[in-house]
Amino acid sequence: MIARPFAPFPALAALAVALAASLPSGAAQAQDAFPSRPATIVVPFPPGSTSDLIPRAIAPLVSQALGVGVVVENRPGAGGTVGAAAVARAKPDGHVILSAPTPVLAVNQWLYKDIAYKPDTDFAPITNAASTPNMMVVHPSVQAASLRELLELARRQPMPYASGGSGTTSHLCGELLRTQARVELTHVPYKGPGPALQDVLAGRVPMMCDNFSNVIPHVRSGRLRAIALTDRTRHAQAPDVPTSAEAGLAGFEAGIWYGMVAPAGTPRAAVNRWNLEIGRALRSPQLADRLRELGLAVIADPPDEFARFIAAEAAKWKRVVEVSGAKVD
Repeated sequence: MIARPFAPFPALAALAVALAASLPSGAAQAQDAFPSRPATIVVPFPPGSTSDLIPRAIAPLVSQALGVGVVVENRPGAGGTVGAAAVARAKPDGHVILSAPTPVLAVNQWLYKDIAYKPDTDFAPITNAASTPNMMVVHPSVQAASLRELLELARRQPMPYASGGSGTTSHLCGELLRTQARVELTHVPYKGPGPALQDVLAGRVPMMCDNFSNVIPHVRSGRLRAIALTDRTRHAQAPDVPTSAEAGLAGFEAGIWYGMVAPAGTPRAAVNRWNLEIGRALRSPQLADRLRELGLAVIADPPDEFARFIAAEAAKWKRVVEVSGAKVD
């Protein structure tokens, strides 16, 4: 990963503009070709999240393949909408793309009254980089060793659950559990998954539904108890944890995926090049084992396949928001 270069002095900038204007049209077009300058992957969340981890892991490898610097830039705010809107407005020449997890492309439009981008028209899908299931976990002090026992507790007394913020999959995972199991759960949103997880680890909030890679180290250490995996199959990194269906709640599936998109109108050649190099990086020996240990399943699908997947996921989460009445707190 290469640091963003300093902006030139005004006099040098003016000279560069004058020189560019004097170039023949063919040379000017060559300057606009992709890649012709450092590229940026915008992460619409703070550093430390999986949405941030994946771009930072692949950036050096993609940079080497493209022959230009690849900068990872965090632009957090409003559930990912700030960074997403910035990329939607960026010049569509391939040099700026977005790391876009599930909420940015499939959830926010149903939760926020006004967002400054349209997921279905403002972006060109590149690839679904990877995915991970969510895991329902509780503090060891909670008197429940299974999903059935946890739901029985929640039926007797409303139970708080932590999330990384309104509109995140950890929030909607709790809402999906509340509506499907017909139990009373109280949403406790935090500014990011880190603070939420810390309060669950401290026992200040009894439960949380968070992505596998965030919680599995604490399950292994015994600081959290795993209740169920919100996926159709068990996870190789936690084979003893049952799926939600095995635990008695079929259809309770709420994983998270991490996509990459470019501004709408980006040339297909640039989209295809990003798709190729991101896929190569994710499957490389340097990263494959590391991502697997974190509980991430590499997908790296083609752009058209990812576009169809986004549409299906948006329809799914629209139903969840409507049925649950989930709101941005």
